[in-house]
Amino acid sequence: MKVIDVIKTRKKPLLSLEIVPPNRGYSLDELLRHTEPLMEYAPDFINVTTHQSYVAFEERGGEIIKLQKSKKCGTVGVSAALKNRLNVEAIPHVICGGDSRFEIEDKLIDLNYLGFENIFVVRGDPLPGQKAFIPHPEGHQYAAGLVKQVSHLNQGLYSSIQEKGVPTDFCIGVAGYPEKHYESFNREKDLDHLEEKIRSGAHYIITQMLFNADSYITFLKELRKRDIFVPVIPGIKPVTRLKSMSRLPGTFHIDIPRQLIAAFEEARTPLEESKAGTTYMALLIRDLIDAGAPGVHIFTMGSGQNTRRLIDAAFGKGGI
Repeated sequence: MKVIDVIKTRKKPLLSLEIVPPNRGYSLDELLRHTEPLMEYAPDFINVTTHQSYVAFEERGGEIIKLQKSKKCGTVGVSAALKNRLNVEAIPHVICGGDSRFEIEDKLIDLNYLGFENIFVVRGDPLPGQKAFIPHPEGHQYAAGLVKQVSHLNQGLYSSIQEKGVPTDFCIGVAGYPEKHYESFNREKDLDHLEEKIRSGAHYIITQMLFNADSYITFLKELRKRDIFVPVIPGIKPVTRLKSMSRLPGTFHIDIPRQLIAAFEEARTPLEESKAGTTYMALLIRDLIDAGAPGVHIFTMGSGQNTRRLIDAAFGKGGI
């Protein structure tokens, strides 16, 4: 079922998760073992991230060889395994980085043939060693361009045929940044980019991880002023250690509330630290639902156990 239809027909708060594919050479079965216990909570869908590949040169056996590199691959395969083995709606990320518009179209056609109804469109991060994102010469600079391409396919408009083809029917999700994307000059410019994604055909928004309900409420108000009324699902991360929190501002360019830091600093043992973080985030989830959020999207970051604890704390042992 399409995400937009799930939101419209829901009788309880939506729950979605996000996972990353295993590193190259690692087992899919291990990832599924960590994910399968979360099926107890009947997640409405699971997003599967992707990373662009890049060319690198290495010396092996006295020869310089050209390698196509990507630390994590298999987004489509992981998504298919989730659908077929765990019977859950899986949503592959589709990114601008690394591909031309024609290569992206081929990937979208494959996803359509495989029966995926939902995709999540993001620009993608700069490659290792690059300070700024560099698009493929025949690709997209921004996610809005990719959203527009998917919308064209939904109208049967393909790049290499003049006549109208059979339309796809993708439900398109995009990312939103309540605290501004770190590359944007200012908040208004960032909202301009998000508005362009919505006007280009996106159906719903999942936010960057946030740690206070006021950010979400303010974000909604700013969108409503622009006549943007698509559903906005807040992104949440389970947090259990102050040390791991210290990396988030630099990595994701977000602020951590004073109250959360204080709760961690008052803890005297790792167990107390874990309980403090889980309790704070569980209360935040309830505040977000009370503020009108259709549900929550949890970035599991590979930790199924911490995700389970957070869902139990927020909604009781029975889950969401």
